[in-house]
Amino acid sequence: MKLQLLRNATQVLTVNDKQILIDPMLGPKGAYDTIIMTDNGLRNPLVDLPVDPQELIKDIDAVLLTHLHNDHWDPVARELLPKAIPLFCQAGDEDKIREAGFTNITPIENNITWQGISISRTSGQHGTGEIGALMGKVSGYVINDLYIAGDTIWCSDVQNAIDQYQPKHIVLNGGAAQFVKGDPIVMSIDDIRKVSAYAPAATLIIVHLEAVNHSRQSREQIKAAFPNQKVWVPDDGDFFYI
Repeated sequence: MKLQLLRNATQVLTVNDKQILIDPMLGPKGAYDTIIMTDNGLRNPLVDLPVDPQELIKDIDAVLLTHLHNDHWDPVARELLPKAIPLFCQAGDEDKIREAGFTNITPIENNITWQGISISRTSGQHGTGEIGALMGKVSGYVINDLYIAGDTIWCSDVQNAIDQYQPKHIVLNGGAAQFVKGDPIVMSIDDIRKVSAYAPAATLIIVHLEAVNHSRQSREQIKAAFPNQKVWVPDDGDFFYI
């Protein structure tokens, strides 16, 4: 398998000669308003894609969505992607996706097999307390020995997924994104440290960085926190071979 980070949580996973686009946010830099309940007024995304989105989608065979927040499934993606493309999502999101005109939607409750590729859904916790409840349901996915955790903090759902699937590689959405009140809604450095301690044999790949205005921790901060551990912090456009 080959994984390429494009920006934020948008990635392309190549497996069995199929290219799966994960959580596409394809809009240009500054296309969207600042996220509510933040304090810097910056428009999103904070950076451009490293590829031309119209060229990107020509080679995509399927789309995999962890949830439907704008930084994972934006209007430009909904406009550009072919409406008949195979699209996999968490159960409960299919009606909203269908409203956008997509016709080939497969909700994943537990697991499916597509083109010889096994995709198993995992759960997560997108923050704590009232904020976490407002953020709604989110999912992760395990494909072969790769665990894409999605928008989640360290919690029993992540621990259970590691226990069940024993992944060799784990993609974590980092950056400690946070509103003006409440706790982080994705992995902080402390959370990443807990995953690393719980799954010491796994390589951690940290994404979801420096692309949306509520992100609090940078690539350099995360690299500095894990200088001698199996933690990879890719730049936008980088590839990882699995």
